[in-house]
Amino acid sequence: MGSGWQSLSLAAPAWIAFALALGMLAKSLRLPALVGFLVAGFLLNALGAQPSPFIEEVADLGITLLLFTIGLHLSLRVFARPEVWAVSIGHMALSTAVLTLVVIGGGVLGIGPLVSLGIGGALALGLALSFSSTVFAVKALEDRGAQRTRHGRIALGVLVIQDLVAVVFLATATDARPSPWALLLLGLPLLRRPLLALLDHAGHGELLILFGVVVAIGGAALFELVGLKADLGALVAGFMLAGSPKSAELSRAMDGFKDLFLVGFFVSIGLDVPLSAVSFALGCLVLLAIPVKAAGFLLLFSAARLRARTAWQATLDLATFSEFGLIVVAAAVESALLPDSLLTSVAVAVALSLVVAAPIATRGDALYARFREPLR
Repeated sequence: MGSGWQSLSLAAPAWIAFALALGMLAKSLRLPALVGFLVAGFLLNALGAQPSPFIEEVADLGITLLLFTIGLHLSLRVFARPEVWAVSIGHMALSTAVLTLVVIGGGVLGIGPLVSLGIGGALALGLALSFSSTVFAVKALEDRGAQRTRHGRIALGVLVIQDLVAVVFLATATDARPSPWALLLLGLPLLRRPLLALLDHAGHGELLILFGVVVAIGGAALFELVGLKADLGALVAGFMLAGSPKSAELSRAMDGFKDLFLVGFFVSIGLDVPLSAVSFALGCLVLLAIPVKAAGFLLLFSAARLRARTAWQATLDLATFSEFGLIVVAAAVESALLPDSLLTSVAVAVALSLVVAAPIATRGDALYARFREPLR
């Protein structure tokens, strides 16, 4: 095992138990559990806790499994509908452009860590803030039993495209050049049939989950071996299994397992960077972009000729900042495009956006009834 797992001490389980307690508290307040996990990391940092190699290993594995499950959902049919691909790409382009200009303007005005940002850093931050929370949207749709409604399918399609763009950014965030051996990856499609045969043979129990973990880690390791981003390898590994009869079952089996390891990522954000008054204030300021994002979605959905009610419900499910945006910002920090403090500010903005969006999404029908005529 790696050194991170060997260094497991009593502190790490205590931190995880603390994250569990705050996650359950968040759930009791009808908020996504990841809000509690983020708060746990900040509180642990304030109490003097230091980042743990074990938590970092768990966080890395959680991101790998997240990308693998995204790959399992990829389908060309998702991109075929204009209300999905056109709205998603159009909204990301407009949001990234507007938010990048706002970030540059904030730097000119002398707002904290925005002052030292270059164009690349401003673009990375604008892109990260253009994403919407997959965790929140899935949970909100499940709570309302709306996964199979038209607005639910549209919202999830938009999220898949956003996640795919995020993975492309993660794959190109470093200056590392692939080795000539990377050309051998063009033969990966030849492995699809053997992998699908193994997937069928894995059955429906613990072997199915273990198969998914092995394929995800194997794909990540293979890409890293030839000088490519491991994140892209995990996504490609999932995509190789997408569309098979058992891919949906594998995705459902992996969801809880993946979410367990993602706890480490959310906790590590607060542990790595302390929460300062400036970071918190900037995170609150960033929250002002949410109404602008929501208005953009509503206008683009309406331009795609969706009914007012469908456009409204899909907009409410997407009017958040994303946990994937945190991953993008973390990669930009690692590549020296952004300072550490901005990771804290974006974490605050993500958490607050979920806090604000949760009660609004649950009252979507009542709000539509109230504002029906203006929306039409």
